[in-house]
Amino acid sequence: MKLEKRDFDAVIVGSGPNGLAAAIYLQQNGLSALILEAKSEIGGGLRSAELTLPGFIHDICSAIHPLAVGSPFFQQLPLADHGLEYIYPEIAAAHPFDNGTAAVLKQSITETAKLLGNDEHAYLKLIQPIVTDWPNIATDVLGPLHYPKHPLAMARFGLSALTSAMYLSKRFKTEEAKGLLAGMAAHSMQPLSKITTSAAALVLMVNGHLKGWPIPRGGSNGIANALASYFISIGGKIETNTYVKSLEQLPSAHAVLFDVSPKQLLQIAGHKFSSLYKWQLERYRYGMGVFKVDWALDGPIPFKAQDCKNAGTIHIGNTMAEITKSEQQTWDGQHPEKPFVLLAQQSVFDSSRAPEGKHTAWAYCHVPNGSKVNMTNAIESQIERFAPGFKGLILAKHTMSPTQMEEYNPNYIGGDINGGVIDIGQLFTRPALRWSPYKTSAKGIYICSASTPPGGGVHGMCGYNVAQKVLKDIFAT
Repeated sequence: MKLEKRDFDAVIVGSGPNGLAAAIYLQQNGLSALILEAKSEIGGGLRSAELTLPGFIHDICSAIHPLAVGSPFFQQLPLADHGLEYIYPEIAAAHPFDNGTAAVLKQSITETAKLLGNDEHAYLKLIQPIVTDWPNIATDVLGPLHYPKHPLAMARFGLSALTSAMYLSKRFKTEEAKGLLAGMAAHSMQPLSKITTSAAALVLMVNGHLKGWPIPRGGSNGIANALASYFISIGGKIETNTYVKSLEQLPSAHAVLFDVSPKQLLQIAGHKFSSLYKWQLERYRYGMGVFKVDWALDGPIPFKAQDCKNAGTIHIGNTMAEITKSEQQTWDGQHPEKPFVLLAQQSVFDSSRAPEGKHTAWAYCHVPNGSKVNMTNAIESQIERFAPGFKGLILAKHTMSPTQMEEYNPNYIGGDINGGVIDIGQLFTRPALRWSPYKTSAKGIYICSASTPPGGGVHGMCGYNVAQKVLKDIFAT
């Protein structure tokens, strides 16, 4: 069937990694795609700026990118030709303890396992098979619910992934191995007793072993800029400073893809949806928010554990028991005195981030959705606990509360950077229970944000998956 003429084949609202991925894939397949971005620069969560002092470059949202470098779709793109350069710290992630030691995630599985002492064999038994299987199952894991291409490999992954981190930790004897797992699982922004928290941990660890946890030179905006540059090079178009509030603002297109939250989608296009679909979007659940701090520092962070000084990412929370307690408290609406803190120290590896001899640091802790409590002191005290003298290095700081996170990026409802709770109830049915989670009830309207499978993270797979659906639905011949 011949389609009638439109201004564009597809319009993509929002230029986060998923919007960019969707637009690129459609443009690669011979369609005309237009991206509309509300802000003056593209990127969504992939932006960097001088938030504290001149010459100190801070990542405004995302900072470390194991899922970007490991993305099945992004790996296919010539992003290095468009200015993207990754820096790989010697240690991907470190997890300090009160006794001055740290567990670490290195790209080498054997090195990581060996450093876990009595849990060396248990770690290898858990991680090695998934690392071996990952190239065959990555696209299925990072996609909607469907029959997998490699069912036995997916079953092996699922046996460990679809459990709680607390349950999975029973495979280990040492506090080091349990703590390392807990820090990874806390990225799920759920209590570690929840099913699927193991999935978050395993995906991050496996990607660390296969690809590392790299830092984009110059700032996380380097990823967005490279994606946009490639998109434009193949004929795509981008318009910034275009805040879409209604469908009537859009040029005519056969398909419209929204890289927005369900809340925003309802505001823009709710009048086009069925009552059932609107009902589902209205009941979509958002999770914990984040309170974020950026610092300009007079020197590198003086961690007691040497391994922490050589790591791009630091998980601060001590033992699994302590992290489990703090994440549960946050889930229950409280503000822990000793929160789990996710910290990145990009300037240790990327000299372009700060003036000579100076440094930057980036960190956040989880808080109840929409929290108005200032967590700066709690975060800084947690860092000082493992790096005595840290507070004395602070030259300036910049904070972002959950409300400010949402003001900056409306996709972060209540500060939820994951685009909604990723529990068993919303893992494959985000944002609604449908044959395809990307397709709305209105013809030609799709959603491609982190509120669709596989969820949050800079991987572009939500956009890639929806673009495949659009091609099949509308443009298949």
